[in-house]
Amino acid sequence: MKLLAINIETSYDVEDALSYYATEDLHALGTEERRRSDFEQAGWLHDSTIVDMDDIPNLPKELEFIAYFDEEQDKDNLVKKFQAKLDELAGYGLSTGEGTIKTSYIADQDWNTVWQKYYHVINLSRHLAIVPEWEDYTPAFPDQEIIKLDPGLAFGTGNHQTTQLAMLGIERAMVKPLSVVDVGTGSGILAIAAYKLGAKSVLGTDISDESMTAAKENAGLNGFYDLALQKTSLLADVDGKFDLIVANILAEILLDLIPQLDSHLNDDGQVIFSGIDYLQLPKIEAALDQNGFKIDLKMKGGRWIGLAISRKEDE
Repeated sequence: MKLLAINIETSYDVEDALSYYATEDLHALGTEERRRSDFEQAGWLHDSTIVDMDDIPNLPKELEFIAYFDEEQDKDNLVKKFQAKLDELAGYGLSTGEGTIKTSYIADQDWNTVWQKYYHVINLSRHLAIVPEWEDYTPAFPDQEIIKLDPGLAFGTGNHQTTQLAMLGIERAMVKPLSVVDVGTGSGILAIAAYKLGAKSVLGTDISDESMTAAKENAGLNGFYDLALQKTSLLADVDGKFDLIVANILAEILLDLIPQLDSHLNDDGQVIFSGIDYLQLPKIEAALDQNGFKIDLKMKGGRWIGLAISRKEDE
């Protein structure tokens, strides 16, 4: 069996937007990002890794985004759709980089060879480290929690700043056992982080079948066999309320989620948002205010914003 790969030479600005579009709108089997910075930094981040830049084929100037589809898909039609999306994103003022699109067919078992070679341990904080399934790691602090992860074909490896901002937000919020819902769970990494930090229950929602599979498998790698999963859009059809709602998704999707927050959040509950491009922050701020929420903390990584949110106090 082969996979159809759509390769786009682009920029960091549109990474999350392309990932969401490919997965949710075009129903890609999975996505992958090859960032030049990951390869350049691998040598000095990990003493045991020697990176020969000349040995890396087709190293992108900034970012190569790859979406995988069944080989029977109409490649010309997919190229047209991705080109239209790039044009749309450029219209928002985002850089799309080179913007070149290429196609190829690859054996499905070979898609992540380079990714595994250069994806290493991420020491996120005093209490959390993200460790790929194929690596060994001994923490400096014996009580540092380790998240074992096989990125597979689902978004969410821990490398991206938006994921790290969300995880830091969860760590800040988890001062006691909380019930948590991770909206758009992807690989399940944020749901697993909440579990590792002491959540009393965790639900992950996603519209993608591939995410449901990846999140379940990654939870199992971490001994988290009680992760509840629900295939749905955002919080649609989700019953009950939660102490903590987490969502690391694009700002345009967060705008759809915000009106759903109040009916799914317990008294004194908290919300963690990430995936917000700084240019989109005013829209998020306005929508939160209109729906009775306030921002308690802003976190920034590059151009990305993470928010810690709670209800406004009664005036």
